[in-house]
Amino acid sequence: MTIVTHHAPATTVSRSLSSDSIGLLVRLGLIAAICIFLTFVSEGFATTDNLLNILRQASLLFLIASGLTLVIIGGGLDLSIGANLTLCACLAAATIKATGQPMAGVVVALGCGTLVGLTNGVLINRLKLPAFLATFGMLWVAQGLAYRFMAGQTIYGFPPGFRTWGIGFFLGVPVPIWIALAVGLCGLVFLARTTLGREVYFMGANETAAVLSGIPVGRRRTLLYALSGAMAGLSALVYIARLNAAEPGIGEPLLLPAIAAVLVGGTSLFGGRGTIVGTFLGALILTLIVKALNALNVDAAWHPVVTGVTLLLALLADAALNRGGRK
Repeated sequence: MTIVTHHAPATTVSRSLSSDSIGLLVRLGLIAAICIFLTFVSEGFATTDNLLNILRQASLLFLIASGLTLVIIGGGLDLSIGANLTLCACLAAATIKATGQPMAGVVVALGCGTLVGLTNGVLINRLKLPAFLATFGMLWVAQGLAYRFMAGQTIYGFPPGFRTWGIGFFLGVPVPIWIALAVGLCGLVFLARTTLGREVYFMGANETAAVLSGIPVGRRRTLLYALSGAMAGLSALVYIARLNAAEPGIGEPLLLPAIAAVLVGGTSLFGGRGTIVGTFLGALILTLIVKALNALNVDAAWHPVVTGVTLLLALLADAALNRGGRK
């Protein structure tokens, strides 16, 4: 009997983690620099309430970006997360209003998000559609279903217990921060401490080698898409609890910031490199940049432009690192 085992090469994983550690220090330095700047130009920036509010906003962005991080590290791409969030939000809101049971809405949101993500995984890994085209198509499907379901209406007014997910506090800290912390810890353990996590890095860095070593790349990537979808569902719950409303445009503005948070956080668009902690720092950096723009009284119309420029700079840095790694 021959027993075949497959593990990501230690050198590949350790090299990735070492590079990520340096990147984390750079991002922490950037966050510190922005905070020092805001302390001087924005009165009241350093107050506890303001800092907690910034962390809450960053946590909301991090939640949807966390699932995308796993997909991209594993060599995939998911452009449907914003539309997936929208569909989950609308279905969950309607369920909560119809039944009066927040847990029913939770089940619907997580189930819908996971199903959309799983469908993406099947289209890409079983039917061999390009990830860009498959998830871009799913973006339109999910967005269209949300608009058709809502028929131009807005659902608002949720039970106080459910609203705690978005506006509540626990031990003086906003609940979304606790949720983001739990998600971050789970993601950190998954990527850094499990065999499956090491396989995610390996197949993102070198898919051919991963296949030859016996890793079921297709099944692994399908799982990552399902997890990304589940995170879109969880994010939808926190967003509608925060806003106390759901409408079919709720997720449209979130795709670009989510991708930017992942890339600014150090995850390579080419796969095989990145961390969950880095994505949270990326989300925090983007949140602080918006705060800085507001402090400087920059017109809100320029905010997407700045986000886009930040994304392009992150892409250029990633491309440069990728070329350097191949030499």
